[in-house]
Amino acid sequence: MIRWLLGAGIALVLAGCDVPQTGTGGARGPSAPIVQTSDIPQELTPQMAARNFITVAQRMEPQIEAECEERTRGQGRSCDYQIVVDDSPDQAPNAFQTLDKQGRPIVAFNLALIATAQNMDELAFVMGHEAAHHIEAHIPRSQNTAMTGAVILGSLVAAAGGNEQSVRNAQDFGASMGARAYSQDFELEADRLGTILSWNAGFDPERGALFFKRLGDPGDNFLGTHPGNARRLSVVRETVARLRAGES
Repeated sequence: MIRWLLGAGIALVLAGCDVPQTGTGGARGPSAPIVQTSDIPQELTPQMAARNFITVAQRMEPQIEAECEERTRGQGRSCDYQIVVDDSPDQAPNAFQTLDKQGRPIVAFNLALIATAQNMDELAFVMGHEAAHHIEAHIPRSQNTAMTGAVILGSLVAAAGGNEQSVRNAQDFGASMGARAYSQDFELEADRLGTILSWNAGFDPERGALFFKRLGDPGDNFLGTHPGNARRLSVVRETVARLRAGES
């Protein structure tokens, strides 16, 4: 089950909300009903934004945890997701995935992102994308590539006669480059699985992925951590096409 860890700011907003108990109960594949969400004004009231977020989490949670359990069976990883809302003021819209001390996956949203999303499909797609990072083991995979980069570059500098500080700097640089080596691939993997997760919960991931169009396009910089928006939207459309054809 998702544990709601809400900051004081959003808790006050939610106190007056009448949120429907939707609970989809496991619809999958092309038979999943697409939620007909009406267009929402760009300027959402706090109540509207909070209601959208809770409704999305209630629909997404069973799909996220079921997919996690299916794909990570036997790997010893937790699928007990926690949703965390950061109510710190004056932040740019952001969402991310991390782990707590017990290894449980955390998907964190800040209030700015919740308020920025124009409809529930966008919130569902972002939630699916962040949840997918844990299912695809992106944190440990990134740590492994970072360690490899640190070892290789540090060893090369040491062999060339570098001093202790030079070796340390090389290790730091190697770790940074190693972590970035597959970051764009990881983002595209998360887009692909996030599309599946939001589709299975009954949302429209193509509509949800339009969220990218309101973000700055990072382009296809080799050292960038995120791929260009065109590539990401293409992955979403291709994945939806397979889902509509009955593929997964």
